[in-house]
Amino acid sequence: MEKRKEVFSWIKAILIAVILAFLIRTYIFAPIVVDGESMMPTLQDHERIVLTKFGTNIDNIDRFDIVVFHATVDKDYIKRVIGLPGDHIEYKDDTLYINGKAYEEPYLDKYKNQMASGVPLTESFKLEDITGSMTVPEDQLFLMGDNRQNSLDSREIGTISVDEIVGKANLVYWPINEIKIVK
Repeated sequence: MEKRKEVFSWIKAILIAVILAFLIRTYIFAPIVVDGESMMPTLQDHERIVLTKFGTNIDNIDRFDIVVFHATVDKDYIKRVIGLPGDHIEYKDDTLYINGKAYEEPYLDKYKNQMASGVPLTESFKLEDITGSMTVPEDQLFLMGDNRQNSLDSREIGTISVDEIVGKANLVYWPINEIKIVK
């Protein structure tokens, strides 16, 4: 009888642990592997990151957050939030303008310094030339990869519905020598 109680206790503990792990992975945090070079130099191909899944509504997503979204039925992309609903986006002479105000993008400095003199990292464009809309629509985001010359992003696929956001990138945890907070 005592043996039975101990076995039942172990089964109960394991079952609770499995349920908790499932709930945490489904609703709170998830490990993601970066696939591709579109977010270099910020994120490298095959790095492993922790994704926060809660707080992905429009009120909790900030400009320049790095987010993962459902690009297709079986493919997720990771990109940086450039435009929020109501924003007018323009790139001119390799400078980002949001609603007419110039913004610095320090995460691009490494690549900008590698570019030949006079060659822009980000080609000039206006939001309306890409999407046909003067501003980012309600409940949509304009997303771009940091590797501007090698990124399939909102410049090609248009704005992304907030409903497609899986979560926000927070931490690189692998490789171990590259552990860092994602900015």
